[in-house]
Amino acid sequence: MPSPTQQKGKIHEARAQALLQARGMQAVEQNFRCRSGEIDLIAQDRDSLVFVEVRSRAHDRQGNAAASIGPRKQQRIIRAAQVYLLRHPQYQSWPCRFDVVSFDGNEEGEWIRDAFQVPYR
Repeated sequence: MPSPTQQKGKIHEARAQALLQARGMQAVEQNFRCRSGEIDLIAQDRDSLVFVEVRSRAHDRQGNAAASIGPRKQQRIIRAAQVYLLRHPQYQSWPCRFDVVSFDGNEEGEWIRDAFQVPYR
C-alpha cells in the first residue's frame, strides 16, 4: 500500500497531467524510471517532447515547490531523459525541454515552461 506521501504525489501528478492536457499537451508516459532517476511525466507539445517534474509543498517555509529542484535533481532528470531517448529512438530527433508543474499549499498548479536546460560543456 502506498504511503501518504506517495498518494499525494500520485494526486499531484494526475492534476499536473490534467493541467497540461487542458493546455493542449498529450501524455506519452508517466513515472519513467531508470537507474539514473525518474521522470514524473513525459508529454508531447506539438513537435516537442517535454519531460515534466511535478513538485508540491504543503507550506513555503523552505521556499516554493519549484525552488526545490536544485542542480543535483536537474542532473538526475536530464540523465533519465537521456536514457529515455536512447530507449525510444523515434524521439531522438525531436526538440526536448524540461518543464515543472508545482503545487504550493492548496493552490492550483503553476506550469513553468522550459524551467531548466541541459548545460553545455
